[in-house]
Amino acid sequence: MRFATRLVAGTLLVLILAVAVLLLAAERSLRRDLVGDIERSLEAEAGLIREALSPDSAEWGAGVRRLAEHNGRRITIVDATGRVRADSDFPPGPLPAIESHLERPEIRAALAGRTGVATRRSETVGRTLLYVAVPGGPGAIRVAASLSQVDEIVRRAEGAVAGAAVLALLVGAVLALIAGRSIARPLTGITTAARAIAAGSPPRFPRSGIPDIDALVQALRQMHRQLADRFEELRREQAETAALVESMVEGVIAADERGHTVTANPAARRLLGYDQLDALPDLAELFRAKAAREVVDAVLAGAPVQDREVELDGRSVLLNARPLPAGGAVLVMHDLTELRRLEAIRRDFVANVSHELKTPLTSISGYAETLLSLPPDPDMARGFLQTILGNARRMQRLVDDLLDLSRIEAGRWQPSRATVDVAAVARESWGELAARPDVKQVEFAVEVQPGAEKICADLDALRQVLTNLMENSLRHTPAGGHIACLARREGGGTAITIRDDGAGITREHLPRIFERFYRADASRSREEGGTGLGLAIVKHMVEAHGGRVSAESERGRGTTVTCWFPDA
Repeated sequence: MRFATRLVAGTLLVLILAVAVLLLAAERSLRRDLVGDIERSLEAEAGLIREALSPDSAEWGAGVRRLAEHNGRRITIVDATGRVRADSDFPPGPLPAIESHLERPEIRAALAGRTGVATRRSETVGRTLLYVAVPGGPGAIRVAASLSQVDEIVRRAEGAVAGAAVLALLVGAVLALIAGRSIARPLTGITTAARAIAAGSPPRFPRSGIPDIDALVQALRQMHRQLADRFEELRREQAETAALVESMVEGVIAADERGHTVTANPAARRLLGYDQLDALPDLAELFRAKAAREVVDAVLAGAPVQDREVELDGRSVLLNARPLPAGGAVLVMHDLTELRRLEAIRRDFVANVSHELKTPLTSISGYAETLLSLPPDPDMARGFLQTILGNARRMQRLVDDLLDLSRIEAGRWQPSRATVDVAAVARESWGELAARPDVKQVEFAVEVQPGAEKICADLDALRQVLTNLMENSLRHTPAGGHIACLARREGGGTAITIRDDGAGITREHLPRIFERFYRADASRSREEGGTGLGLAIVKHMVEAHGGRVSAESERGRGTTVTCWFPDA
């Protein structure tokens, strides 16, 4: 029920109760006053009748009838024994048998010397009468009057009061309706403003002119400002937290007290193989690995889990889980796959470097100890010293290659691009190799197609790339073989290919030949002096230019390595 309706209904109820009380009180008061007036009038009339009563009892009947005709009263004369001696309501003649009036209260009072008053229904005349008896005559003189006049006066008064009450009710209802609407309108505006605040919309606060309601509006307006400030602060903190979680490299998953997944950042979705818009299952059903499910069961049971490493679809993941105070849990996943791979690479690198250095060091140490222990023979000593020098140079090349590779991988080297003549650099690189005394008789050719004469690249890097590739081809190409450097335009860049017809590489080794220290034929490469880092350096240098490297080979049919350099 609306406020205005309640106010009108309440006002009408109060008015109705007030009118009912007023009518009841007025009716009783008016009836009491009217009956009092009639009672005093009857007492006075009874006194007059007592004074005018004839000494002859035979005339009492005619006298009371005559008086009753003038004043409209019922007059009764009763002797001391209670017998009715005359009654104005009976016709002339002998009175019929009337019961004794000795037990009538007003008669007893009058016979006792007092004025007696009583109201009752007369069995004789069949209506309600007011009786007043005074002592006098043979015993008591009683005058009675009907109360129908009193009832009529009371009914007219009640009708007038009821009409006034209805008018008052109508006026009160109209005033209450006006007052209710004047109060309900700002209250409705306050309700609308409160709903707008709850919905996050700009509220419109009403003005009523009523001090109490205006104070409420002012308090609501202040509350809205405070809530807006707090919501803005919460939104800012939530945005910061969301941005922090979204940008984390660790996967973060949050679940509520029922185990439903409510938050998963992009890193977690990538680790679990879900797209950004995919719905995630409950936390208990999110993992297939047994170890991960054990972590989830533990944290949902309220136990924290610290640094538990598990395998998820071939990836090594470190799990940390914490239960939330209000129920639910937060799970943080750190992908250790790359770290484990790097650790394996580091171990392999240390082992490979140690192995690569061990061979020349052993050779140097052995020949040096031989020189110290044997008598000095110039020819033998010269041969030993040449061996020691060769192994020292081999160690130097290994260290230089390691430094170059480390510098490139650490990003401390960037190519200084310039326009380079491909054919000139290729011939220069081959000339340095061909000048070595141990180089076998191998035919070398350069073929440059139109448009591929010049490339934009780092001159020293291109020279090192071609030198490493040619040296690798020389190492695997027997005497009488052929090595060629080919250049051609290809897909917005220039492809430079080093091709030989040497021993070649089996297919299973091709994917790994650009790894550090990887050798398809380790014993033969070491015998020929390779460091195992040349192709790795080639790959990193070409990729630093934005290019790519590929290799094709077949056992016994030679090898082709292609380096593609994009146009600047």
